[in-house]
Amino acid sequence: MALTALICDDSLLARNQMKKSLPAEFDAAIVTATNGLEALTVLRSQEVGVVFLDLTMPELDGVGVLEAIKAEKMDVFVIVVSADIQPEMQKRVMDLGALAFIQKPVNTDKLSAVMRQYGLI
Repeated sequence: MALTALICDDSLLARNQMKKSLPAEFDAAIVTATNGLEALTVLRSQEVGVVFLDLTMPELDGVGVLEAIKAEKMDVFVIVVSADIQPEMQKRVMDLGALAFIQKPVNTDKLSAVMRQYGLI
């Protein structure tokens, strides 16, 4: 288990659903954050391979996290998982470096395909 994955969502239910949606073959330590500021604290303090990032959160939203990741040149994969399906927002997060945008509730087949595409499973 060399990889650490961060699930960042302000909803406990959504964090738990995301954990359950991860493919069985995804062998990683899972850490969580309830907002963008917590996520950045985790990202700055330990090596994280992939972030599953919600967009709408208190303190600092997902766009703010993506902006910080880009500005600080953090080496981490980011998969946005959000109910905000506006095309403009999807384009914005992809322009900020997200690998993929997955709509909530998570489609496990799509999640697995994205993770496979980037060598996460």
